[in-house]
Amino acid sequence: MIDNVSELPATTPSNTPAPQPGHLRTNKLGVFAIAFFVIAAAAPMAAVVGTGPVVFASVGGAAPLIYAIAALLIALFSVGYLRMSRFVINAGGFVAYIAKGLGTPWATAGAGLAVLMYLSLQVGLWSQFGVFAGQLLESLTVLAVPPVVWIIVLLVITTALTMRGIDASIRLLAVLIIGETLVVAALVIALVASKGPEVFSVSGFTAENLFSPGLGIALLFAFLCFTSFEATVVFSEEAVNPRKTIPRALYAVIAFVGIFYTLSIWVIGGAIGVDNIQQTATEDPAGFIFNLASASGGDALSMSMQVLVVTSYLAMLLGLMNMFARYLFALSRAGVLPTRLAAVTKAGSPAPAALTNGIAVGIVVVAFLFFGADPITVVFAWFSALATAAFITILIVTSISIVVFFVRTKDSSNIWATKIAPVLSTLILSYIGYVTIENYDSLIGPDNAAAKWLLILIPILIVAGLAFGKAKRSIDYAKENV
Repeated sequence: MIDNVSELPATTPSNTPAPQPGHLRTNKLGVFAIAFFVIAAAAPMAAVVGTGPVVFASVGGAAPLIYAIAALLIALFSVGYLRMSRFVINAGGFVAYIAKGLGTPWATAGAGLAVLMYLSLQVGLWSQFGVFAGQLLESLTVLAVPPVVWIIVLLVITTALTMRGIDASIRLLAVLIIGETLVVAALVIALVASKGPEVFSVSGFTAENLFSPGLGIALLFAFLCFTSFEATVVFSEEAVNPRKTIPRALYAVIAFVGIFYTLSIWVIGGAIGVDNIQQTATEDPAGFIFNLASASGGDALSMSMQVLVVTSYLAMLLGLMNMFARYLFALSRAGVLPTRLAAVTKAGSPAPAALTNGIAVGIVVVAFLFFGADPITVVFAWFSALATAAFITILIVTSISIVVFFVRTKDSSNIWATKIAPVLSTLILSYIGYVTIENYDSLIGPDNAAAKWLLILIPILIVAGLAFGKAKRSIDYAKENV
């Protein structure tokens, strides 16, 4: 029985408090609603088809282990993260945590990194979406439409949905995610039925494959599939009983996404053969999964996957836009961004923040494409790489802040959650940060040396954030905490 937005509502229930000026609507989202937003932003179908070939090409038959390792590392980070969530209920996400642990200046530096990460991620993904949407339309109708047209049209629609409020987005996301999950499940079942249980071969799970030169790039692309998990906390102000809802939603997302990626990649690799998958993914990264679907489940399954890859990107971008609008809202309310971005509609939607995000993303994408930048090898490669580097950086800072917070509070009630896990997380993420820089050329692609200069934005924003956070004493990241 659906009786709340937590269970995909038809309308806002009458007992849900109306939002006050500068407040998001409280007691609105349950475990399933939050999980849908985060899973949508993780884009299961797009991740399998988009990042899967890169991981296969990097580590061959060990690809399933890479996704399992990435999920376990995020789960390790989440131990201290969720323990600290008892003290932080704020749409500011990582930034609110950094403020609690390291203070306002470092939180403001984190705010700069968060804005850079989410804007860069959206710019890169919108550019890639435009190409995929155009290719799909051309294959169906022989009508060639420039990517920028699809980007502008769908960006306007998704921005409008985000401005309208949670209810308008959650229903669409639910349909798209269920569709993605069912089609990938159909592919897995078809492959198992046609190839037999040998698709679950573990012969590729070797140290030689796992610790090959491609480990760094494979791990980074797998991590890219988990960048949206912060959304569980970003939606905490709107959650029903957030101290219970947020942990349940986060662990549900990590479990679902981790199992989804690991199982589907395992079966796909086993169907091709652990001795052949690396070469196949290298030679035909864009098409081999669709060809596999066609051979095992028919052209209908292959076409369904091609359509749902495009809708998966749309769901991912809609989820990210809803999340980032709340991020901008929280930063505005704290005094970091202009105060007008903290306004909400009668439905409790941060519409000005959503509109600002849509305009900013549109300007950057259209500007790059207008001046002739390739939408995949330049716009997507440059900005997704920058987003990955910023994501790892803010994870490291957040992890350090969690360690410092529990040292200061002298909370020894659970040594694993307050000491061991946060310290291990900090050390491992620091290594991942090193791997990011070491493999940055692989992220941005060949002949893109100019893209390295974008990395300078990370230290610039850290220094600027520290200075601004110290100078503006009115900044308050705990302001209007629920």
